[in-house]
Amino acid sequence: MDYKTLDVTFEDNIGCVTLNRPEVMNALNTQMRAEITAAVSELSQKARVVVITGTGSAFCSGQDLGDRSNAANIDMERTLRDEYEPMLRAIINCPVPTITALNGAAAGAGANLALAADVVIGAYSAYLMQAFTRIGLMPDAGGTFVIPRAVGMAKSMGASLFAEKISAKQADNWGLIWEAVPDEDFEATWKARAAHLAQGPTVAYQNIKKALRASLGNSLDEQLSLEAKLQKSCGATRDFGEGVSAFIQKRPAKFQGR
Repeated sequence: MDYKTLDVTFEDNIGCVTLNRPEVMNALNTQMRAEITAAVSELSQKARVVVITGTGSAFCSGQDLGDRSNAANIDMERTLRDEYEPMLRAIINCPVPTITALNGAAAGAGANLALAADVVIGAYSAYLMQAFTRIGLMPDAGGTFVIPRAVGMAKSMGASLFAEKISAKQADNWGLIWEAVPDEDFEATWKARAAHLAQGPTVAYQNIKKALRASLGNSLDEQLSLEAKLQKSCGATRDFGEGVSAFIQKRPAKFQGR
């Protein structure tokens, strides 16, 4: 696919989706949402990890308010249902691990796009902001689902009502993202994290995602049953055999992702 709003690369089993509209802080328009959906779906079939990041000083400033001639006439329900939901589902349901490399500002839907990934690694200079109330809206793009489950009701409510910047370091302290690192270490850190996952046991990673997400709605009995079922599928992989052999031989495992 010829992407117009993204740079998409695939190397060493790592797929990278870079939002590339720096002139508007990588704001999301209809075309970019469709391209993110397509790129993540395409890369998930061949990559062992997918990274999403941004070009320039911002990760994503959210909905491109200049994408329509009259913003007041946008059918927001249709836009969310037909454009945002497929994009978010492509990331959340991606069969391989996903990483957001949070290089800069992530506001509104851009913040919730960032939080859709399995792991978020932020530069110290980056921030998240639920900016919706600044234009008379409420958080969407999955924010009201993801954030309360990550940080609880008090922080979620304050972040949504006040629409204040949450620095990457603050988000790290809250448990909203995996880690925040100094700007000078940011690129090396996320690339090393991506390389680690790209060399890991893909089926185990996939089942970890399934189990952890299901745990939020399962009873203990349901979760124990799911663990047993998913562990059976892990145990049937070549990677399990390789992991055991490597442990016995006291050497690093060389996982093949199957």
